[in-house]
Amino acid sequence: MVNQVQSVDSGWQSSKTDSSGASNSSGESSKESSRCSTPGLDGDHSNRLRDKMRRRIESGDCWFSLEFFPPRTASGAVNLISRFDRMGAGGPLFIDVTWHPAGDPGSDKETSSMMIASTAVNYCGLESILHLTCCNQTKDKITGYLGKAKRLGLKNIMALRGDPVGADWEEEEDGFNYAIDLVKHIRSEFDDYFDICVAGYPTGHPEAESYEQDLRHLKEKVDAGADFVITQLFFRAETFLKFLEDCRRVGITCPVLPGIFPIQGYQSLRQLVKLSKLELPEEITSIIEPIKDNDAAIRNYGIQLAVQMCRVLLDSGKVPGLHFYTLNREVATMEVLRQLGLWIEDPRRPLPWAVSAHPKRKVEDVRPIFWSSRPKSYIYRTQDWDDFPNGRWGNSSSPAFGELNDYYLFYLKSKSSKEALLQMWGEELLSEESVFEVFTCYITAQTNRSGQKVLCLPWNDEPLAPETNLLKDELEKVNRRGVLTINSQPNINGKPSTDPIVGWGPAGGYVYQKAYLEFFTSSENVTALLKVLKKYEPRVNYHIVNVHGRNLTNAPDMQPNAVTWGIFAGREIVQPTVVDPVSFMSWKDEAFALWIEQWAKLYEDESPSRMIIQYIHDNYFLVNLVDNDFPLDSCLWQVLDDMLALLDAPAEALGQEAAP
Repeated sequence: MVNQVQSVDSGWQSSKTDSSGASNSSGESSKESSRCSTPGLDGDHSNRLRDKMRRRIESGDCWFSLEFFPPRTASGAVNLISRFDRMGAGGPLFIDVTWHPAGDPGSDKETSSMMIASTAVNYCGLESILHLTCCNQTKDKITGYLGKAKRLGLKNIMALRGDPVGADWEEEEDGFNYAIDLVKHIRSEFDDYFDICVAGYPTGHPEAESYEQDLRHLKEKVDAGADFVITQLFFRAETFLKFLEDCRRVGITCPVLPGIFPIQGYQSLRQLVKLSKLELPEEITSIIEPIKDNDAAIRNYGIQLAVQMCRVLLDSGKVPGLHFYTLNREVATMEVLRQLGLWIEDPRRPLPWAVSAHPKRKVEDVRPIFWSSRPKSYIYRTQDWDDFPNGRWGNSSSPAFGELNDYYLFYLKSKSSKEALLQMWGEELLSEESVFEVFTCYITAQTNRSGQKVLCLPWNDEPLAPETNLLKDELEKVNRRGVLTINSQPNINGKPSTDPIVGWGPAGGYVYQKAYLEFFTSSENVTALLKVLKKYEPRVNYHIVNVHGRNLTNAPDMQPNAVTWGIFAGREIVQPTVVDPVSFMSWKDEAFALWIEQWAKLYEDESPSRMIIQYIHDNYFLVNLVDNDFPLDSCLWQVLDDMLALLDAPAEALGQEAAP
């Protein structure tokens, strides 16, 4: 396959006859049951990729999938994970990650194929296929990699021979020489755990004796246990349609997906054609050559060529899905998909939080709301749990959260560089009010004093969610006064589950939310807040804690409080987010540490800017408030107005109450 613009599978021996292997033939087979890779509430009865394909084929819904290669650098890994999140929004059925033998692909390095694919599954919620090649590997080493992939939650393998390291293929002692050997080994050692994909060549593999012989080898790979086929790239729709017809003629009945390569640049096209040993049609060459120095013109031509070819394929009625070789770029592929009508950014989420695609988490449907803006961190800290909450969240009996000591894991690190963060958060901080201004600019999307937009905060690496925009005016007002909000949700009383802003879960349901607010604020503010809160009990639950563990709450018996729930036909009530006093203490450690790990460390030791952040870390409190009376307008803003009014009143209004 297109492997970092450098690898074309040479494993042309070949594969099995039936793609389904499905035991559950439910009637749900539309995009709503399997339009994307994440598990959830949408009737996705099997989380096997081959079953998702089967349901889409039966329903006539076309899909797309995307190929990526591991980056060379740590910063490239950060950028690629961000790209996964962006391109995952369009609803790919799966992605695949190539295997580059020179890049230590099976290691724990952040740039390895194994870690990139694992991150896509576990932290980005994307169904993922890991490429695996025979090149320079013993049978035992391959078995070890497969075992590791299984432990990491990967359940799909692209079985390839791989390109030789030198000019010619050299046999590996106690290794495999053909993809069919790898397919057989996977089935022998791991039975039916993995779904297996193999490569097909629409014009025949360049090392095959003939086109017909290559077809026979592909049939052998399918017969050996492969579930579906993805083809090498091609330049004419009729090339693939003839190949598909020939596959069916020789008895290959599993899905055969066309590999689509939108031309994006002259040099990448030439290199790819050379490595793939393909011939570029003269009608393409004649257009490309005169504009070879104009990248924009070539990309636009490549987009239109790909759209035209894909439309022919889809209109044939024989092509259930399209597989795109992205070269780790997004613009061209996304534009092709948009023009085809396949790019669908469905605002309706399976659950209100990002769902992991790890098979052992498939029952998980409840989480504390505190990590809603840091889902990857939550998944990392719960990765060793044996059981995940289903139906309700336990209190102190729930498993312990793991530590988060390495804030610079590539899937947790900010997408922005140190220089960009300093421009957003301040090259120099003059006072606590400078910090208030950063939060306010983030909330309002206004530029700061340096003319920069604040696009993220340590607790949220993304711009404001549409739901938070509903509260923008109130949030702006309180942040200007030092109520530094990091998490919030409006009260919702029976909105349709299809609502584009707050909707989640299957269509035809209704969703509900209690108003929730979480913020850092000074001890002086907390003193006033505690006085005010007395007149709002029991309607408002609160939890107030500082970095030293001073803990103030009115949570009854330390029980979790459901703050989001949904009602769906034929199902029990689902309550996917809770405010849990026990887990809040684990979140507290992370929330306070982010002041230091991601903000203070931008500045020199002992600098005034660093000391300001350190002071906030040491002296501010983390507060969460829940308004339990969700049918009424939220009272939380009035609570804060009362707090600020008390602070603005003469000092004696606070009485003799001691500071917390």
